[in-house]
Amino acid sequence: MLETATLLIGFAAVHLMVVISPGPSFLVVARASVAASRRYGAWIAVGLGLGSVIWAMAALFGLTLLFRQLPWLYAGMKVAGALYLIFLGVMLWRHARDPLTAAASPGHSPERGAGRGIRLGILTQLSNPKAAVFFGSVFVTLLPADPSPATVALVLAVIFVNECVWYMAVARAFSIRRLRDAYLRVKAWTDRVTGAFLSALGVRLMTDA
Repeated sequence: MLETATLLIGFAAVHLMVVISPGPSFLVVARASVAASRRYGAWIAVGLGLGSVIWAMAALFGLTLLFRQLPWLYAGMKVAGALYLIFLGVMLWRHARDPLTAAASPGHSPERGAGRGIRLGILTQLSNPKAAVFFGSVFVTLLPADPSPATVALVLAVIFVNECVWYMAVARAFSIRRLRDAYLRVKAWTDRVTGAFLSALGVRLMTDA
């Protein structure tokens, strides 16, 4: 019991540090919370948590071994993720100067559905190279060789809670009016920098593949 608790605490700390480090997921939640609402950002956070659970389950069921046996599959997944990141980047750049009426008028923000937010969160996380690296390599080394079903369930719960709590906090922070107004003043440049970052990340991932 003590050994399992120590394992979970250590894993939770390492995973939380990875989650907090800036990346595409942070940018997506922050912008969505500004453009739509805190609730929509929270639904994206749920999707990010589910996406991480999918990565973890894939790793637990031999994703790393599968990639070693079928390197073309790994390359294909990297290419698909890269294309999605490039798509997100191009869309941000193209619409950088579009007005965010939702953010400018907090009381009249168009609510976006839970399904859409969760779907965006899952797709973002599945295409996230940071998640791919963590769950494809580091994650499996933090667990015992043959973890019990209870340990696996607790690890998956830790992953989901870490992702949800952090990104819901991000959604909350970026839904505050002062932060929202500050964002609106630099929206065009912020969106272009974000778009360029995501596109460059996608191109780099494509090159690596």
